[in-house]
Amino acid sequence: MRMEKRKKLFELRRNYTHGGLSLYQVFPDPLSQFNLWFEQALFAGLTEPNAMTLATATREGSVSARIVLLKEIDDKGFVFYTNYNSQKARQLEENPRASLVFFWAELERQVRIEGVVSKVSDEESDEYFESRPRESQLGAWASDQSEIVQTREELFKNYRKLEKEFEGQQIPRPAHWGGYRLIPDHVEFWQGRPGRMHDRILYTLSNGRTAWEKQRLAP
Repeated sequence: MRMEKRKKLFELRRNYTHGGLSLYQVFPDPLSQFNLWFEQALFAGLTEPNAMTLATATREGSVSARIVLLKEIDDKGFVFYTNYNSQKARQLEENPRASLVFFWAELERQVRIEGVVSKVSDEESDEYFESRPRESQLGAWASDQSEIVQTREELFKNYRKLEKEFEGQQIPRPAHWGGYRLIPDHVEFWQGRPGRMHDRILYTLSNGRTAWEKQRLAP
């Protein structure tokens, strides 16, 4: 049984044919290139194209990863929101370097992003929190993210309590919840190609952190 599963994994192959990526045709900076690819992912109707893997590490180098949602991209970087007491937040306190990965299988594309993460302003966090559905606002209050709970009913008991507490009034953003911005210094765009001869374009921030250098990498 074990060997049969192994054989099936060996046989999982796909020939990538959707297009190429030229070093001389991409934008001079990776944020513009990312915006183009993201718009194309939206146009293609992909399910949650803003879903990304966020990898963080402790000071000692113990790594963990999870899927989070990109909520904004600006001229500084990539913004996501979470509980400031969560595992990811505790690791970012110890080690602010992190990595993001987007994978758009239907377009045969991947983007890897590395950089330093810092909290967004309270004003930015307040603005986004106010835009969330009321149920999600209550959830931010009700859940002690990453903490152990005995039963699911325990979570809903706290949720219902808060629902009554905030009934008929605006729900404020809890102090333990807000945003982070990853400011990139390395961004790699990967386009699948036939025969595993994939295109990889790496942007690296150089020259006193003001100019981006572009290089082609071997697949």
